[in-house]
Amino acid sequence: MKNIINIIIRRVIVLLVLITVSCQDAIDIDQPGRLISDVTFQTINDLEAGLFGIYASYDTTVEIRFNAIFTDEGARGKDNGGQASDLFNHILNSASGTPNAIWVQHYITISNINKILAAAENIERVDDPETGIDETELYDSVLGQLYALRAYSHFTLQAYFSTDYTDDSALGVILLDFVAVLGETRSRSTNGEVFSFINEDLDRAEGLLPVGNSDPTFVSSDFITALRARMAAYRQQYTQADTYASDILSRYSIATRAQYFSMYQDTNNTEVIFKLEREPGDAYDGQGTGGGGTAGSLFAFTNSSPAGGPFIEIGRDVFNQLDPTDIRYDVNVHPNSLIDPDYQSSADYLNTDVLAINKYSGSGGVDLLNDLKIFRIAEMLLIRAEALAASGDFNGATNSTAALIKQLRDARFGSDQSLPVFNNQEEAFGAIIDERRLELIYEGHRWLDLKRLGARGNRTIRRAARDCEATGACSLSATDFRFTLPIPLSELNVNQDIRSQQNPGY
Repeated sequence: MKNIINIIIRRVIVLLVLITVSCQDAIDIDQPGRLISDVTFQTINDLEAGLFGIYASYDTTVEIRFNAIFTDEGARGKDNGGQASDLFNHILNSASGTPNAIWVQHYITISNINKILAAAENIERVDDPETGIDETELYDSVLGQLYALRAYSHFTLQAYFSTDYTDDSALGVILLDFVAVLGETRSRSTNGEVFSFINEDLDRAEGLLPVGNSDPTFVSSDFITALRARMAAYRQQYTQADTYASDILSRYSIATRAQYFSMYQDTNNTEVIFKLEREPGDAYDGQGTGGGGTAGSLFAFTNSSPAGGPFIEIGRDVFNQLDPTDIRYDVNVHPNSLIDPDYQSSADYLNTDVLAINKYSGSGGVDLLNDLKIFRIAEMLLIRAEALAASGDFNGATNSTAALIKQLRDARFGSDQSLPVFNNQEEAFGAIIDERRLELIYEGHRWLDLKRLGARGNRTIRRAARDCEATGACSLSATDFRFTLPIPLSELNVNQDIRSQQNPGY
């Protein structure tokens, strides 16, 4: 994907300027956008450029930052000058930056996709047997990827703004499947309506894309299956979740220790189903502590070492769970970190115990710049473990929650690990949450995992006492209302249809 984006980068930037407008709410899109789409997208190559523009604008750093800091993945670092104090203090309301950023970003993406899809209806496909150019195949591929990305954005919005994924009658988000006219507003749809639409988009995409995954930086049929598996797990539709996850697992391998380490240096894709590629000189090659820059700059100023200005460090509680013989320790803990065995009594804790985050140390010669992993095989393995726990198959050496957790640990430690034994379902779910905490740390999952599984596994935000002594915000029940984001004030101010549909507690 790098070469392609480099070739068309100027065209993409122009395209995004043309089709991205200032949204006053989720669907308040300037009417001239229709005309712009008609003028901009005249050929299939134009549609492909539009697709690349969507890829170039996709970003998950806001979600990574929120999941890391609001929960217990991150802690105030030695060079913190007040950054993210609201998230450390669990302050969350309709005026907060995170809900607004997630809401606006995904609705702009959906709006732009809708414009490209609308323009595609008027583009003629021509297959030339003499040149071998198959425009229908390219057309189908572009549309398939767009439908899948629209489904992913709707699902992400659901994940953050719906109170209960398992209740189809609960409020979901605004379903946006059209090019809106100026001043048009919509109310929130039900979960059932939004999830049904997501599945319809995935069905459309599946019918247009070839089977397989030749490049993890592009949407593929495996992306679709992985999204179906994640969505089914979130909805506790575990028979489906198991089927989809098993299907994906049949075609990928769990990374060896060396492959796992290389994956986070962006030189190995053994476990990667889909990722957002980042490269030197692109729009994300720069400081972006609030999101939109390098992922590593969410946590440090110049590089990932203790001397690189770490203002967010590894939470002490999760650090204590990382075994130095586990490759996940090497990936996440900078080797020059200062580890104080007497941190609990240190009078200068912030300077004697410096646990620098290494996951986004950089690649391509650029500090802090790394690809963003969206779907990995390890997640699919843990979804299967979750499905087996739900069915009561949590113990046993084969086809059980315990067996799958052991399989993952064997790979990460590079040696045979003990088989877990659980006394009940709650313990099994708790172990899944704990393993996801280590495996998916700083990838944007922790808050979502506690929201949907915390009560079932008796887990909550768990900060070490030293990490929260300044705030007192050491824990937060998984049933707290702040495990659903508020509809942002920017939407409430301009959309009268949604004002009575704010989430509880806000």
